[in-house]
Amino acid sequence: MLVRSGDADIFYESQGDGAPVVLLHPFPIHHGFWQQVSQILSAQYRLILPDLRGLGVSAPGEGPATMDKHAEDLRRVCDDARVGKAVFVGVSIGGYLLFEFWRRYRDRALGLAFCNTRAGAETDEGKKGRLEAAQKIEERGTEQFVDGLIPRLIGETTRRNRPDIVDEARRMALVSTGKGLIANQLGMAERPDSMPTLATITVPALFIGGTEDVGAPPSEIERMHASVRGSKMRMIQNAGHYAAMERPEEFADILREFLVGLQHTG
Repeated sequence: MLVRSGDADIFYESQGDGAPVVLLHPFPIHHGFWQQVSQILSAQYRLILPDLRGLGVSAPGEGPATMDKHAEDLRRVCDDARVGKAVFVGVSIGGYLLFEFWRRYRDRALGLAFCNTRAGAETDEGKKGRLEAAQKIEERGTEQFVDGLIPRLIGETTRRNRPDIVDEARRMALVSTGKGLIANQLGMAERPDSMPTLATITVPALFIGGTEDVGAPPSEIERMHASVRGSKMRMIQNAGHYAAMERPEEFADILREFLVGLQHTG
């Protein structure tokens, strides 16, 4: 399905039946990130899987793909899919935009799961790195950028034992255009500090991390968890930034436990 949001056409898929769960993938790949997790969960839930602006087959529009734009895209996807309220699950950039979505549309969230992500704003060093990466993509194309980035997003254990997962992540990343990758690098460089937002979260919240994640290390997951009263935290052993792709069965079990708990308390 394609839905118009501002100056971009945003793609999404809907799978399964049941209570709605929206799954937001990480940078720089697309909704295919969720393939194995969605096969497990779609037997019980209706899953909404967008390609974020500028990634996969969703258009980037003009200028940086800011968290403001991503949040508005998500609202349009939910409206088009006739999803009023849902549980939202965001990985990495999916988590960044989920903070913005909560600030704008908290009445639409029944629960939030932040996975392999950070709440803090980009550091000065991080901003510099993203701007330099955007420049290199402009000058050299996407392949060199993707080849350098993907191995760092996947845990050491998975890289050693499952090179097929690395290859699949690379394949998905190369679907995105250079313009889309640049737009998202610039948008992530501008992302706001969401640490104060954590204290405002009043719906059930879950934080998932990977023990080998260097982009959102366990200490960051613990820090966010400690800031949300009553939240839950689970760490996936021997997994990196793409924990849901590296350990899909374990990730799905954790998420399903959270979802079942929401049904029992709802």
